[in-house]
Amino acid sequence: MTLEQQVAQDRAGADRTRELAELDARTIVHPHSVIGAPAEALVLDRGEGAIVWDVDGRSYIDGTCGLWQCPVGHGRRELAEAAAGQIAKLEFYSSFGDYSNEPSIRLAERLIGLAPAGLSRVFFTNGGSEGNETAIKLARLAQHHAGHPERTVVLARSAGYHGMGGGSLAATGIDRLREGFGPLVPGIEFLGKPHALADDPGAADRLIAELEERIERIGPERIAAFIGEPVLGVGGMVPPPDGYWPRVQEILRRHGILLIVDEIVTAFGRTGHWFASERYGIEPDMIVMAKGLSSGYIPMGAVLIGDRVLDLADGAAFLHGFTYNGHPVGAAVALANIEILRREGLLERADRLGRRLLDALKPLEELDHVLEVRGVGLMLGIEFARGDTSGVQAGARAEGVIVRASGTSIVLSPPLVITEEQVDTLARILNEQVRAAH
Repeated sequence: MTLEQQVAQDRAGADRTRELAELDARTIVHPHSVIGAPAEALVLDRGEGAIVWDVDGRSYIDGTCGLWQCPVGHGRRELAEAAAGQIAKLEFYSSFGDYSNEPSIRLAERLIGLAPAGLSRVFFTNGGSEGNETAIKLARLAQHHAGHPERTVVLARSAGYHGMGGGSLAATGIDRLREGFGPLVPGIEFLGKPHALADDPGAADRLIAELEERIERIGPERIAAFIGEPVLGVGGMVPPPDGYWPRVQEILRRHGILLIVDEIVTAFGRTGHWFASERYGIEPDMIVMAKGLSSGYIPMGAVLIGDRVLDLADGAAFLHGFTYNGHPVGAAVALANIEILRREGLLERADRLGRRLLDALKPLEELDHVLEVRGVGLMLGIEFARGDTSGVQAGARAEGVIVRASGTSIVLSPPLVITEEQVDTLARILNEQVRAAH
């Protein structure tokens, strides 16, 4: 290519980027954007493995999986073929009432086989917010049908994130996400953030004491369920204190309170297990999942329902659902996605490479402005002692790495197929950006 041809190609690329960014600003309201003041879009064009490219051809290591959703990585032809094959056969039909399709039936069987014991039915959704809406409504319905209509309160946790729907936002304990939306679904009671720094061995005792006190104050006969993430995601990638979950579970069981475990972020290998519930010894009454279920190739979610819920709700009409429940294309993609996770040993890979990345970032704790570096599998967080972290996010992107600023934390959740070399590059650039931040 001559110099003139290269200049012409670069100019054409710049013109395309400018055109798309300007069109984006004129036509799209983005999630988590400022209405009327759009930021210039990074227009992505393609992806492969743990790398994405923008329309200029510049590459980025994807340190966030978009929004935690692509454990098997980008550009998997097997998933495209699974979708195309199912679209050619049956693109969609309602699953309301007595209609069904083979891919969703096979997927339900597969999920029950992977799940912790005692979860024996599946309700499909299109994503995580819908899943948590479903779980909250089903918990209340089950208690009502069993003769406890006064059991409507749902316990949730500060810094927990459960979605943007009516009930799921009401259960989200992040104030800035709730502000300005008016009255939310009532009956949600928030507990403290389940955050234990490494030098705080008493955290679990305090959290358990708070839970017992709150149940006594509200009255256990008024509480339907407790909802929580095994590891906080949006709240900063925060693992629970040692022994926290088994103690929570024992208290809830003693009082007849159902346990909803939000595994939208943690399921399908992110923590080195099919479900993080396995890692922490949790026996949920319901598990909510999405994201990694289909690696984001098709919107798909599900709620695994346990025997206690089914017994309480036996005979009740569940007048609830979404148009695309049990979507056959989503189910076909999810089945192929689960097979990739199994065949390529990606759960074990998440655990191994997560330790490598955590070891490379831990020295940042020596800095005065870094409070903690933490991680479970391939979900990690760097928490600053003060200020926001948007500058680190911007600086890393300028160096070819995508990370996410979440309040005072930088959160990481790369595809499980990320290579060791890419892990090391991500860690090097983050070290440089965090050290330069203050």
